[in-house]
Amino acid sequence: MKVGIFGQSNNQITMKYVQELVKLCKEYSVSMVFEENFLQGFNQLSRQLKPETFSDYQDLNKDIDFFFSVGGDGTFLRSVTFIRDLNIPVIGINTGRLGFLANIPKESMGRAFEQIMKGEFKVQERSLLTVHTKERNNEMGTLNFALNEITITRKNTASMIRVDTNLDDEFLTSYWSDGLIISTPTGSTGYSLSCGGPIISPTSKNIVLTPIAPHSLAVRPLVIPDQTRIELHIDSRADEVLLTLDSRMYTLDNKSRVVINKSPFCIKTLQLTEQTFIKTLREKLLWGEDKRN
Repeated sequence: MKVGIFGQSNNQITMKYVQELVKLCKEYSVSMVFEENFLQGFNQLSRQLKPETFSDYQDLNKDIDFFFSVGGDGTFLRSVTFIRDLNIPVIGINTGRLGFLANIPKESMGRAFEQIMKGEFKVQERSLLTVHTKERNNEMGTLNFALNEITITRKNTASMIRVDTNLDDEFLTSYWSDGLIISTPTGSTGYSLSCGGPIISPTSKNIVLTPIAPHSLAVRPLVIPDQTRIELHIDSRADEVLLTLDSRMYTLDNKSRVVINKSPFCIKTLQLTEQTFIKTLREKLLWGEDKRN
């Protein structure tokens, strides 16, 4: 068995649990492949192990059985840029704060690793969104996908922007707001939720359109089928607007046309038997918290 290991920080907490992860891999005779930049923060570990490394998507291949993301939810989202369509299940070890995607507590890593070795888990597929633009200088390249959400927001102006929205070539409305969030079910518990969007089960086949601070009482978040083709025409008083894919930000010219579709590939996440979405809702977002219960 071979696993990939990735993280974005090398603080004392992360270092401690990476060392524990390495110890577990050795105990179970599991081969390790480290992300190159992450490994550089562990000089002693690097000298001792001299492991195989990767630096981008091209370096990975399908002989990796699992991919460990050590950090918070931001680290988990960055992991997706390495995995893409390789169908390698991602395991999130939470050494960050909330840990909604990275839902295995660092203190439980030993028990979790044992369960994984015993096959006491299930693999859950998460849908992604893909964006295309008519920009001549498209900075996104092949990183034109998002696991959580794609967001259009204003830039360099205090004024609202207008986003003319078409669904499957039928005009929906013009959103006058600070921006528009197009969210997957996975992302429904993120930025969309903070703007009043609904919580959607990760396996639901839906997309959520959530306006950011809309200047209209008649506009609310809208849930649509994930096979819907979304086309956005953007109008701002500034020369540019921001396009965000998860935590990656790009600049678009005003008057840009953006097309969003469900991605042709999914990301596989590993879920331990007892760690369900409902349980995570209760523990992380205090769902239904009531002193009468």
